[in-house]
Amino acid sequence: MSEPLLVIFDCDGVLVDSEIIAAAVQTEMLAEHGIEVDAAEFATRYAGLTWPLVMERLTAETGTRFPDDFSARIDAEIDRRLGSDVEEIAGARTALDFIALPRCICSNSSSQRLELELEHVGLWDYFHPHIFSAPEVGTQKVKPAPDVFLYACEAFGVAPRTAIVIEDSVHGVAAASTAGCRVVGFTGGRHTHLGHAESLSESGAETVISRLADFPAVVTAFASWQDA
Repeated sequence: MSEPLLVIFDCDGVLVDSEIIAAAVQTEMLAEHGIEVDAAEFATRYAGLTWPLVMERLTAETGTRFPDDFSARIDAEIDRRLGSDVEEIAGARTALDFIALPRCICSNSSSQRLELELEHVGLWDYFHPHIFSAPEVGTQKVKPAPDVFLYACEAFGVAPRTAIVIEDSVHGVAAASTAGCRVVGFTGGRHTHLGHAESLSESGAETVISRLADFPAVVTAFASWQDA
């Protein structure tokens, strides 16, 4: 079993409790176009996907054509609410203080949004400058493509099998698993739902936790756990 050399965090829904805030904005503005959906249900269905991908799926499913400025308006309102309302996931700072390995963030969010929310909760300095926005680095392919995780491993000079990833979405788990990383699923955000843990396991997570306080022990345990 390879010794862990790098810990990779998703941001939204793992470090900051932002998924439910974004879903609230998105569903409020979708209602303006006749698409009625509960914010929690929306977060469950689309967590981990970029907004352009969500819009593509919504257009295919409903036939709705959105105004050219729709995405920009949603992004602006999400940023406004994140900048004032987003909170750290409970236990994030403590977990980071206990994990001595090199760490980074791999996210589908823009670097601007990542800085906004991480600065707001005081976690920016735990990661900067190792904060990788999938649409802005390497191939610029977003999760569920594995590319951002491969980019991070290359940046740190480690093999993917020695990297441990913590992810809250099936798309993120699948991306990290495809990259060859070891994956921990996380269900501690407010957008968690019935069957969340099972779906993460089915997507490739070796184990699933609901408290970040448990993550350092899992990182230690992964040094001795055998491959499935």
